[in-house]
Amino acid sequence: MKKSEKLELINKHSPHTRCVKNFCLAFIFGAVICGVGEGLIYLFSYLGADERSSPMLTTLFFIFLASILTGFGLFDVIAKRAGAGTLVPVTGFSNAVTSEAMDSKSEGIILGVGAKIFTVAGPVILFGITAGVVYGIVLFFYYLFSGGIVVSF
Repeated sequence: MKKSEKLELINKHSPHTRCVKNFCLAFIFGAVICGVGEGLIYLFSYLGADERSSPMLTTLFFIFLASILTGFGLFDVIAKRAGAGTLVPVTGFSNAVTSEAMDSKSEGIILGVGAKIFTVAGPVILFGITAGVVYGIVLFFYYLFSGGIVVSF
């Protein structure tokens, strides 16, 4: 069997993805999550949280909600429809950590959960921190050589 015949056979029997539909659903679900997040920021501010605490409380709420939905097996059902709309924000990170913890709990707290909880999310943490450090170094040298003032928060 030639390579072109194999490719034809694979294409014939493989399910076709609906890219436009998946893109639109991810966009809509991501927008809904962001809209709910903005609403929660205003709610937490209304309830007395200060300007810096409201976004943090909103993030913690989404982490908690995604972990609970993962625990009950509902996050995967939602993510199957929503795609990257649920997986890209902090909810996807929470799902990855919670799923790994649930999968490895039979191996014990130390060698199971403790050792494997960041198997999926670990590279995200590593490259996120690395990108932040590289960005910080570039920004430092930019301000150093441009004569600008380095602003610290």
